[in-house]
Amino acid sequence: MTSWLLLQLVDGAFPSGGFAHSAGLEPSLHLRGIGELEPFVDEVLWQSARSALPFVRRACEAPTELPAIDRLFDATSTNHVANRASRAQGRALAGAARRVFEQDAILRIAEQVQSGPAHHAPVFGAIFGTLSIAVADTQTAWLHGVMRGVLSAAVRLGVVGPLEAQQIQATRTTTLDHMLASCARLSIDEAASASPLLDLFGALHDRLDGRLFQS
Repeated sequence: MTSWLLLQLVDGAFPSGGFAHSAGLEPSLHLRGIGELEPFVDEVLWQSARSALPFVRRACEAPTELPAIDRLFDATSTNHVANRASRAQGRALAGAARRVFEQDAILRIAEQVQSGPAHHAPVFGAIFGTLSIAVADTQTAWLHGVMRGVLSAAVRLGVVGPLEAQQIQATRTTTLDHMLASCARLSIDEAASASPLLDLFGALHDRLDGRLFQS
């Protein structure tokens, strides 16, 4: 049953709001801060593994501590565009989970996000933990979602075609395994930004004349 549930949660059809964001790809393209797509995808994945995965893990292990974990994540998210995007995705995920899974614990999470920042990483971890998804599976699902999101944005921005995006994803398995081996046990205190340039270009998203994505 958990396997079917995990597949449902990572399915692109689950309405979590992630496809409204490009993970900084759109401003990086417009401002010429990106060369090849594959190194950019790796930068996004490493950034997420180092800065967000510790919060995903902690919230998955202790969903009842979500408000405190959420506030700590907010304190580390100094990029105003990324912070805003994270809040939007967290609220969208909590709202979708509330509608799909009619459980008291999920309803409490949905209520908690109304009075807190509701960042995506801690909300993601808390929901998966509440649904009894294992920590390792939750972390894998998180990085899968990050990669799927940036590759989907690349397709819609015309950087690559759908099949080429799938080829890039297929070649990332070793890299993803290495990221999990390096970052899966990091504590919240060890979370850190791994890509200052990605933060810089992402923060300039609001200055674009025309935008397809919210971030």
